[in-house]
Amino acid sequence: MKVVILAGGLGTRISEESHLRPKPMITIGDQPILWHIMKYYSCFGFQEFVICCGYKGYMIKEYFADYYLHRSDVTFDFTLGNQMTVHSNVAEPWRVTLVDTGLNTQTGARVKRVEKYIGGEPFMLTYGDGVSDVDLSALLEQHRASGKLATLTGIQPGGRFGVLDLDEQGNTVTGFREKASEDGGWINGGFMVMEPEVFHYLSADEGCVLEREPMETLASEGKLGVYKHEDFWQCMDTQRDKYRLEELWNTDHAPWRIWTG
Repeated sequence: MKVVILAGGLGTRISEESHLRPKPMITIGDQPILWHIMKYYSCFGFQEFVICCGYKGYMIKEYFADYYLHRSDVTFDFTLGNQMTVHSNVAEPWRVTLVDTGLNTQTGARVKRVEKYIGGEPFMLTYGDGVSDVDLSALLEQHRASGKLATLTGIQPGGRFGVLDLDEQGNTVTGFREKASEDGGWINGGFMVMEPEVFHYLSADEGCVLEREPMETLASEGKLGVYKHEDFWQCMDTQRDKYRLEELWNTDHAPWRIWTG
C-alpha cells in the first residue's frame, strides 16, 4: 500500500524557516520532518511513498537524489580525478515518487494530481508536517472492517483547529465545525486511509481543498470514518512547535521514534 504525503504548502506560519526551504524539509535533529514521517510509516511495513511537491519542491527532489551523501560518510579523492567513495552507506527499503503538483494547489487537487501513481488501490495519506505514535496497523484494520471510503485519525490537541462532529457510535464523521473553542472535540490529525473511490470526490482544479467539500460530502454520505488516537500527536505549524519537537528528539523522548539506529 502506497503512502501519499502532502508536502507542497507554503508554510507561512513558520516563515522563519520556510522562506529558506519547504516546511517538510525543516529539520528535527539533523533530518527533515518528512524523513521522520517516512521512517515511522516504514516501521509498519509501508515502503512506497508518493510525495506531493509544490513550494520549493526541487529541494525535496535534491534531498532524495543525494540521499546517500546525506546519510553516509564520504571520501573525495582529488588525486584520482575527483573520485568519490561512499562508506557504510545507509539504504532505506523505500520507493519514492516525487510529483510536482503545483505551487498554489490546494490539498484535494494535489491528491487528485497523483491519482495515476496510486494504481487504483487503497492508499495511506498524511500531511508532511506532523508526527505521532498512532498505531497504523490498528488504523488500517478499523478502516477495512468499517467499509468506509476514507478513515482519518481523530486527535484532541486543543481549540485552534476545526472540530469533527461524530455520530452516536463515535466512529463516523457527520460534519465539521470551524475554529470551535476548546470543548474536548476531535480534529483531523491526518494519518488517513483512502479507498480509490475517493478520487471521484476530488478535482484537479487547484482550488479543491480536501478538508472542505470532498470530506464534507463523504461525511454527509456516512462514508468517512474516524480512528480515535488519544496519545501523542504534534504538527509543526510554528517555530514554537519546532522547538518542542526538537526538545523531544534531543532528549530521547520522541514518541514517534520507534526505530533503532
